[in-house]
Amino acid sequence: MIVALDVGLKRIGVAVAPDDKTALPSEPVLRRNRNQAAFEVSNLIRSRAAHTLVVGVPRGGSSEEEMERRIKHFVGLLDLDSNLKVEFVDESYSSAEASEFASDRARDGRFDSVAATIILERYLRGL
Repeated sequence: MIVALDVGLKRIGVAVAPDDKTALPSEPVLRRNRNQAAFEVSNLIRSRAAHTLVVGVPRGGSSEEEMERRIKHFVGLLDLDSNLKVEFVDESYSSAEASEFASDRARDGRFDSVAATIILERYLRGL
């Protein structure tokens, strides 16, 4: 199982690939604070028995370094199995692509999980 994340300030989009070939959106994690979010994401990864975690990071733009630092800091807060492979994938334009599938940025986080699905699809294409 591969789990992918689209880390945001309010929500964390989640997608899974149960067969390592097909990316499916999953329930997002609503982020009240980073410790609560890290706890929930860690539990999600364990409950799915994931062998790989794919995390979207933005490439290009004026805030690229700051956003990458924040995302990697968040991943550092996760309680991960030492055997879990962590991959960082360019998430550029994933939100724009997600808007083609989700009519709006739904407050329940579906939009964020569609973006995570796109990030996961990009990763799977590279396997």
